[in-house]
Amino acid sequence: EIPLATPMASTWPAVRRMMIRRRSTRVSIFLGITFSVTFLCAMSYAMAKRNSVTPELLLQSPRTRNSFLSSTTRSVPHHLSPYLQGSFTTALRGRQYVRAHGRMPEALLFDCDGVLVDTEKDGHRVAFNRAFNEKGLGFEWGVEEYGRLLEVGGGKERMTAYFNQVGWPQDWPTDAEERARRVKEIHLLKTDIFSEMITKGELQLRPGVKRLVSEAISNGVKVACCSTSNEKSVSAVVDLLGEEKAKEFSIFAGDIVPKKKPDPAVYLLASKELGIDPSRCAVIEDSHIGKCAGKSAGMTVVVTKSGYTGNEDFSGADAIVNELGDYGNEQVTMKTISNLMPMD
Repeated sequence: EIPLATPMASTWPAVRRMMIRRRSTRVSIFLGITFSVTFLCAMSYAMAKRNSVTPELLLQSPRTRNSFLSSTTRSVPHHLSPYLQGSFTTALRGRQYVRAHGRMPEALLFDCDGVLVDTEKDGHRVAFNRAFNEKGLGFEWGVEEYGRLLEVGGGKERMTAYFNQVGWPQDWPTDAEERARRVKEIHLLKTDIFSEMITKGELQLRPGVKRLVSEAISNGVKVACCSTSNEKSVSAVVDLLGEEKAKEFSIFAGDIVPKKKPDPAVYLLASKELGIDPSRCAVIEDSHIGKCAGKSAGMTVVVTKSGYTGNEDFSGADAIVNELGDYGNEQVTMKTISNLMPMD
């Protein structure tokens, strides 16, 4: 006689194994879904955080940057796998990694007035007034008034805009060509006065200019000065760098282009003449119109605020600082500029 329990006893191990396999499959599916959701949430958070790594942060000290990155990375849940934490950290640091490994620019293009020397208030303004006085015109530009006039790029253009607003000298002819000739005559006189001021040492280089130029030259980066000012005035300012550094400079100034800043013409000309793509050029500017010219040319732009431009709109600039900074107080170096350059 065969016991009734025998068939059940013989099949129970197989049934039990099948139930265990099904239970394991459900657990695996559940854990997989949980892991995936957690991973996606962490990655989304990381991508949001990476937008906080700004060019301004990259200009800070390594300690400041590392403190920021450490504080955000600590929010990764500890129970996540090392792979997930690594992915989170990579995503968070992604933008800095790219920036920190950007290539050195091939050309560094400086504006002149307000960048190399804070020339406007105590330089060009004073020279204009002395020229007006020597010509017996009776005009004198005050500090605030000259600040408003700086919205017009170029000295001759600035005088023309001013005379159109307040009235032309009474003893001048009404012929447009003759007026333009006299404006040019005054501007040449003003340029001579300004150059003499530079020679006498009345104006000095801004902090960090000589240091940054030295860094660029030592790294094989071409240097140039792109300005709306007269070429003679620009050359006098560049000479303040010393003979060895000044001879490395290409100068694009004055009426070398038909349109002046904020038109990008002078920067595009420099790029063409130097044989360097605009995307591989970095610009140091101090004004809104200069920033617009550099960005319109497709270049990386660092703004160093000057006496007249502190409250101007610099939105769109790649970095904004108060000065370039001398040794021990460096605010802009070739390394930080490289961090801002686009990747190929």
